[in-house]
Amino acid sequence: MTQIAFLGLGVMGSAMAANLVRGGATVTGWNRTADRPTVAQAAAAGVTIAPDLRSAVESATLIFSCLGDMPDVEQVLLGAATLAPAGALFVDFTTIGSVGAIAIGQSLTAQGFGFLDAPVSGGDVGAQRGTLTIMVGGDPAAFDRAQPWLACMGQTIRHCGPIGSGQAVKLCNQVLAAGHMMALCEALALAQSQQIDPQLVVEVCSTGAAGSWALTNLGPKILDQDFAPGFAIEHMQKDLRLVREATGDRPAPITDLADRVFSQVAALDGGQGAKQGTQAASRAYGQATD
Repeated sequence: MTQIAFLGLGVMGSAMAANLVRGGATVTGWNRTADRPTVAQAAAAGVTIAPDLRSAVESATLIFSCLGDMPDVEQVLLGAATLAPAGALFVDFTTIGSVGAIAIGQSLTAQGFGFLDAPVSGGDVGAQRGTLTIMVGGDPAAFDRAQPWLACMGQTIRHCGPIGSGQAVKLCNQVLAAGHMMALCEALALAQSQQIDPQLVVEVCSTGAAGSWALTNLGPKILDQDFAPGFAIEHMQKDLRLVREATGDRPAPITDLADRVFSQVAALDGGQGAKQGTQAASRAYGQATD
């Protein structure tokens, strides 16, 4: 029987672990901050909560992780590697960029473990519904081993190439996601300035060539001034930093614009704006419902 460990039970990880349980997996979860509400949600869904990292991974043949940034992934995964069974397969959903994924992969494979970088897209809604897009880099045999369980969490699952390839596609995804958010906020502000109901823009434009995931899913949240984080601004800022590192000297005007807007909103409320969802970018354009 496949024993699965899930490391990182935040907004995304807790929902993903719950979907693994619904898919018939035996899942032991662990989170560095044990008293987060999302940990309780995972437990309620049938995830066994481990008191420490050793208890989570010592019997696991498949180890999933959904963490914050490269230092978190490095600390947790390399720590888990000292405790996990020989031959365990690590699958990391964190967005850390190709360079980071390759470094982690080289370290783990040198110790006899398998590794896949598998960043995701679809936000908290996709995590809850099991409809995430999962972009995977790594050995094809390792991908085949993980794929049945990835299917419990995602709807579109693509093997993109060797380790680091999933991260490369994810960074492209984040440029698109950030650009769509800037366009959405500007369009709703334009509607307001023309005395047009922004709800009409969401309803009508969602059906045409301008339709997007952001317009359909986050447009209504902007109108309701619901800035609860499905994907927090601070996480998007981290991803745009990785995009900028990958871009180098090449022009990236959309990335630059999005970074300025998200930084402006992140600084609001004494710096707490960074904890809000990316739809809070609308605060830089003026509330569509003011």
